[in-house]
Amino acid sequence: MKISRRPTLIIGYGNPLRGDDAFGWHAAHRLVTLAQGKSVRVLPAHQLTPELAEPISEAELVIFIDASHQGEPGAWQCKDIARNVLLAPDCSFAHYLTPVALLVFARMVYGACPRALLFSFTTESFGCGETLTRSAKAALPEVLQRILAIL
Repeated sequence: MKISRRPTLIIGYGNPLRGDDAFGWHAAHRLVTLAQGKSVRVLPAHQLTPELAEPISEAELVIFIDASHQGEPGAWQCKDIARNVLLAPDCSFAHYLTPVALLVFARMVYGACPRALLFSFTTESFGCGETLTRSAKAALPEVLQRILAIL
């Protein structure tokens, strides 16, 4: 008897017209090809929306990839964010959602909250433009390698 494993879900998000804000979006598009053959679903997105709660609830692990303005520009980090769900008693929605808010929403609506990691790249610029900065281009392969090692 084969035990089916729930897939890993990767959500890379950001605005492809705002420079480094598109870091996660670019990463997700690359991972569509790089993660072929693995038990993974990759969703590039412009922003996090409530509709993502359903595929989140169906995953074993969710990997979020985003750009941030907090930290040293050019650096990236990986945080385990699932434990933050326990500290978030409600799920209030503003005009945008955070990964933790989506995890809370998935738990509230679908009764499931998978393990979750947030890969965050600290950007130099959220200015208008369709290209990543030099530091974002340099960090992208490192982040992709780390994610592929997790899969």
